[in-house]
Amino acid sequence: MTQVLARKWRPRTFAELVGQEHVVRALENALNQQRLHHAYLFTGTRGVGKTTLARVIAKALNCTTGVTATPCGKCAACTEIDAGRFIDLVELDAASNTQVDNMRELLENALYAPTAGRYKVYIIDEVHMLSRNAFNAMLKTLEEPPAHVKFILATTEPQKIPVTVLSRCLQFNLKQIPQQQIRARLQHILEAEGVRFEAAALPLIARAAQGSLRDALSLLDQAIAHGGGSVTEDSARAMLGAVGQDHLHALLRALAAADGTALIAEADRMAERSLSFDAALQDLASLLHRLALAQSVPDALAEDDPDRAALGELAAGLAAEDLQLYYQIAIQGRGDLGLAPDEYAGFTMTLLRMLAFAPVEHGATRTAPAPAAVRHAPATATAAPVPESKKNPGDAAWPELVEKLGLTAMTLELAKHSELVARDASRIELRIAHSHQRLLDGPYQERLKAALERHLGTGLRLVVRVADHAAGSPAAIATRERERQHSQAAAAIEEDPFVRELLDNFDGRVVDSSIKPVQ
Repeated sequence: MTQVLARKWRPRTFAELVGQEHVVRALENALNQQRLHHAYLFTGTRGVGKTTLARVIAKALNCTTGVTATPCGKCAACTEIDAGRFIDLVELDAASNTQVDNMRELLENALYAPTAGRYKVYIIDEVHMLSRNAFNAMLKTLEEPPAHVKFILATTEPQKIPVTVLSRCLQFNLKQIPQQQIRARLQHILEAEGVRFEAAALPLIARAAQGSLRDALSLLDQAIAHGGGSVTEDSARAMLGAVGQDHLHALLRALAAADGTALIAEADRMAERSLSFDAALQDLASLLHRLALAQSVPDALAEDDPDRAALGELAAGLAAEDLQLYYQIAIQGRGDLGLAPDEYAGFTMTLLRMLAFAPVEHGATRTAPAPAAVRHAPATATAAPVPESKKNPGDAAWPELVEKLGLTAMTLELAKHSELVARDASRIELRIAHSHQRLLDGPYQERLKAALERHLGTGLRLVVRVADHAAGSPAAIATRERERQHSQAAAAIEEDPFVRELLDNFDGRVVDSSIKPVQ
């Protein structure tokens, strides 16, 4: 009978464990230095290696070669532990044995010396499922454990374990396994099994596993069966209901072009293929995250990433604030999918929300941020000195003009935090405080210039200089006005006879932050 891959390829040594190097290193050091604890707690999501690690420790403690970080795997203790029949290894599923009587029986047997091994090892899986009385019964043994007993507890929900138990355990948190490591492990297994596969299918399975290697191997078994003995991209995609990158790229191109017709047409093509819209939103959010990395931290993408060129092209066509907005709408839309009339309606409404709320100025075309080398150049690097016909034109003119430009999002923030320094028929000079210098990144200056040209005429030059302050900016003016109104309101309240009487009678005080001026 053929053994399932998840069991056949379960790691049997520390070296075979995938993605938990931080835990393995600590345990190997402890075993090599003979610094053994009486109770270990492994936490983490399903399928990341908690019980596998527990069994490897059981072998490390009972191998006939001695306590070692590299058990031989050939002695009676090692082979019997691998086969699940070692008499001094007891595995308990706490989900099925929650009662105090089960725990008392286990602890009574723990008092007796091991029969065949060096230590009695008790592995308690999903330990958070134990009852309170069962935890109390365990606590006594954890406080004064017999020298020949080791407890290894595993759980997906450590917050449900009493702190009195947690404090007596050496705790290790096993992380979700990165997709790249899962993909490499799947490839190794397929090559060892002699199964034909297409490399493009493996990232689909690795992504669907969501950090669980056990789930990945179960999905791989399904993919082999679905593909008739081989693993192909089309077969894996059909099995998973996965959304191809071509669909996602088409959606983003339609959003960048503000083309609602193309957007819905692509959603219809996905519906015709019976693709999972929940998976589509998950994959879209993942793609948006990678695009944001490509824009802001290009080195975060691996040089050998097969999608690197496509990601760079897409990132160049989308503004940074658009990516952030689409990401938020995608994850929110995924959460709302179950509340929608049907998945198609929920998915298309999420796409239309992205289209409706994209931060585009009136009549402007959405543009992408400049390359990193250009984005961080000084704002005045290309500006030539111009005789300025109007210096320090005053506070009132610029705030009124900003109100008329119809700006939105970060472009509006740039205008509101800028102070007008000089203006003539062909040139506008602004200054912005160092504290808001980040607004000079991205396409916001170009968008502000385009809005000014629509309002004042083409051929206008915009210069933005960085200064220590911009006291005449609309935002600074508005802040001063709010402070003035707040001071007036506070004074009026302090002088009110009724308020004074309340304060005197009850030894009270006015909470300044609760004062709201009436417009």
